Amino acid sequence: MPHLTDGLSTLGQYQGSGFTDRRYVVRRGDGQVLMLSRLLYLVVSSIDGVRDTETISHRVSGRYGQEVTEDNVVYLIENRLTPLGVTVPLGELPRKCAEAPTSDLLLALRGHRVILNEARVARVAAALSWLHRPPMVALVLTATAAVDVWLFAIHGAMTPLLRVLEQPIWMLAVFLLTVLSLLFHEFGHASACRYSGAVPGKIGCGIYLIWPALYTDVTDVYRIGRRGRLRTGFGGVYFNAVFILALTLGYLLTGQPFFLAAVYLAHFEVLEQLMPALRLDGYYILGDLAGVPDLFGKVKPILLSLLPGRRPAGAADLKRSARVIVATWVLTMIPLLLAEVCYALWNLPRLLTTAFRSLAEQVTGTFEAFGAGHLAAGGVGVIGALMLACPMVGGAYLAGRVLARLMRAAVRSTRGRPALRLAVAAAVGVSACVLGAAWWQGMTPAPLPPAPPVTPLLQPGVPRVRVAESPPADRPRIQPVTRPSPGSYPTGRATRPGTGGTGPTVAASPSGSPTAQPTPTQASASPRTGNTPTGSPTARQSATATTPPPSTRPGGTPPVSPSPSATDPATVSPSASATSSPSPSTT
Repeated sequence: MPHLTDGLSTLGQYQGSGFTDRRYVVRRGDGQVLMLSRLLYLVVSSIDGVRDTETISHRVSGRYGQEVTEDNVVYLIENRLTPLGVTVPLGELPRKCAEAPTSDLLLALRGHRVILNEARVARVAAALSWLHRPPMVALVLTATAAVDVWLFAIHGAMTPLLRVLEQPIWMLAVFLLTVLSLLFHEFGHASACRYSGAVPGKIGCGIYLIWPALYTDVTDVYRIGRRGRLRTGFGGVYFNAVFILALTLGYLLTGQPFFLAAVYLAHFEVLEQLMPALRLDGYYILGDLAGVPDLFGKVKPILLSLLPGRRPAGAADLKRSARVIVATWVLTMIPLLLAEVCYALWNLPRLLTTAFRSLAEQVTGTFEAFGAGHLAAGGVGVIGALMLACPMVGGAYLAGRVLARLMRAAVRSTRGRPALRLAVAAAVGVSACVLGAAWWQGMTPAPLPPAPPVTPLLQPGVPRVRVAESPPADRPRIQPVTRPSPGSYPTGRATRPGTGGTGPTVAASPSGSPTAQPTPTQASASPRTGNTPTGSPTARQSATATTPPPSTRPGGTPPVSPSPSATDPATVSPSASATSSPSPSTT
C-alpha cells in the first residue's frame, strides 16, 4: 500500500502549456513544485493511503485508456515518484520528503522568512480584489496616464526629487513610502490571484541577488488558466499604479514634495519589475505567455537548437509558438547579460575602491560617534554601515556562485577532451591577464574622488565639506594672507602689498610673470546629520522570489521592487516523464 509524502498536493493540469504533451503539477510539502506526465499524475492522484497497488493499477488503467499492470505501478512508484519525493518507499508510513531533489536556481530568492501567513493574506486579498474588476482597471490606468502627463510634461518630476535630496528627513519619508509601496505591490499579486479563482499563499521576505526582497506565494495559479496567471503577474505593477494615485492625492492635499519624489521612484520600480532578465514580474509574465514556467532552464537547449542539425530534447518538447518566444527572449537576454558582466569587470577597480573607502569612513565615523557618547548617531551609523555592507557581501557571494557554476560547467563539457580543456583554460588565462593588465596600468576608469554624503545622519563623523588635496609640486601654491581687523582700511579699496590689506597676493607663475592669487577661505569639517534609506526589491515566491532588482537607484539606494521567486520552475530530475519546477510567485 503506497503513501504520499506529508503535505503533497495535486494542482491539476498545467493550463495554457507551451509543451507538446500535457503536463500536470504537484507540490511537495517543502514547497517544491514538480511537473509530471499524465501517467505519473494518474498514479499520484490514485494514492490515498487505502488503495493497494493492485487497486491502483485497475483505476489508472481505466482512466489512462491502456492497461497498466500492478508491476508497472510498483516500478513507477519506486523508480520515478519516490526519487522525486512524491511518495515514500513501499512498506513505510507517510512522512516528510527527505533528501528529495530541489532546484538550485542561481537567480532565486534565498533565506526567505514569512511576514504574513496565508490567513491574513487571504483576508487582505479579499478586501482588495474588487480593484481588479475591468471598469476599475480602466479607470486606474487612465488616471495614472493623466498623472504622468501632468508630472513629467507640466509640473516637472526632477524638482521634487532635488528638494528631497536637500532635506534628509524627507529622504526618510520617501524611504518609508517606498517600503509601503513594496508591500502594497505584493498585495496586488495576492488579490489578483484570488480574483482569478486561485488561493494566494503567504507573503515573506528574503535576499534576492544582493538586496532584501519581498515575495508572494501564488503557486496555486498553476491550476488556473493563462489569463488568470497573467492577471496575477501584472497585479503587482497594477497596484503600483494605484499607489501612485494615492501619492499624488497626498501631494495635492499637503503640498509636500516628497510625495512626488516617491511617485518618480515608483516608475523605476515598475520598469525594473517588467524587465525579464531576472526572476522578477516580467520573467513570469513572459513565461506565462510562452506557457513555459522555467525560462532559464530552456536557455541551453534553445541555443543548441539554433545550431544546424541540432534538436536537443529540452527544446523538442516545446510548441513552435513557445520556441519562437523563448528563442527571442534568449537571443535578447544573453547579449545584455554578457554586456553587463563585461561592464562590471571593466569598472571593478573603481567599484571596489569606492565601496571599501566609503565603508571604512562609515565604520570609523560610527565608532567615533559611540566613543563620544552619541548613541543615537552611532545607532543610525550602524544602519548606514549595513546598507553599504549588504550589497558588498551579496555581490561577493553571487560572484562566487557564478564562478563555481562556470567552472563546473567547463569541467563537464570538456571531460574526455583534453585539447578543448586546454583551449578553454588558455582563453580564460589570456582574458584574465589582459583584464589584470588594464587594471594595473590604469586603463580602466579611475575611482570617483571623495564627496560629502547626501544624508549626513547615516554617516556620523564624515565631514560635510571635503578638504581638497594638496596640489602637485609643479603647481604654484596659494599663500594665505593675514586678514586685517575690521576698519583697518577703506572697504572696497585695494591696499599695497605688505601693508596688511586683504588684496590679492602676487605669486610667480611657471612662466615668470606675476599672477594674482585669490585669498583662500578656511574649510571646516563638521559632522553631518540626515538619514538615507535602503530600498529592497520584491520577490515572487514560486516554491516564489519580493523587487527587482538589480541596479542602484538615484541617491545610492538599491532597487526596491524586484519581485524574484524563492524557487522557480526548474528541472529537478532528468527523467523524461517527470520534471520538477518550483512554483512561480509573483512579486
